[in-house]
Amino acid sequence: MTEVLLDRRDGVGVITLNAPERRNALTLEMSAELAAAVRACEDDPATNAIVVTGTPPAFCAGADLTLLGESREEGLRAIYAGFLAVANSTLPTIAAVSGAAVGAGLNLALAADVRIAGPRARFDARFLQLGIHPGGGMTWMLQRLVGPQAATAMTLFGKIPDAAEALRLGLVHLTVDGDQDALVAAAVEFAGPAAVAPSELLKSIKQTMRTTWATDSHADAVEIELKAQVASMDTPEFAQLLERMKARISGQA
Repeated sequence: MTEVLLDRRDGVGVITLNAPERRNALTLEMSAELAAAVRACEDDPATNAIVVTGTPPAFCAGADLTLLGESREEGLRAIYAGFLAVANSTLPTIAAVSGAAVGAGLNLALAADVRIAGPRARFDARFLQLGIHPGGGMTWMLQRLVGPQAATAMTLFGKIPDAAEALRLGLVHLTVDGDQDALVAAAVEFAGPAAVAPSELLKSIKQTMRTTWATDSHADAVEIELKAQVASMDTPEFAQLLERMKARISGQA
């Protein structure tokens, strides 16, 4: 059985971890397949956004425990490869979390630009409970999303936010009632504006947001954006969209 599925819907690549019998726990093969699916989306000119999800009952139960017990640095880096491909993607990414996101599965959810949660979503760090230090940049990603206090509660005190609490903490952007199909449909709809945007502009904006996030100076951000903005104004997409907007405004006058 294929353990990572890729389905393209209206300009959105839907990547599904598909090993429900082990709750989508990551093996080296699955991690490599996940990274390959991300690359396939990035290489497809018709794909402008990525949704990552998991076949119920879980989103991803983390690394396969047998594999984890046998891993050292090289093996851990291979486990990281899948969620780091999501983290480093040039396309906007959404994690559609319908069940538990545990350990490396939490990392996968954190790696996405936006998280959408179903009613059964749970966000469980669990590294401490397994006697292992967090890895894959989990502490960095989590603290940047929810702040040091909530991140400490999850990482050192075993707190496991459900969908409602994750929304309150800012760990997820929105929650969706309904089953897995409804959640993925909501994620694809959410990705709609990105799916129809000029591809290179979309990638440029995402890269700029990453750069300005690490910039302390407003003035520096102005200069970073200015170069990209000028470049975007020289594209045929800008001319076409500008003329379309002018025609729409004229029609309303």
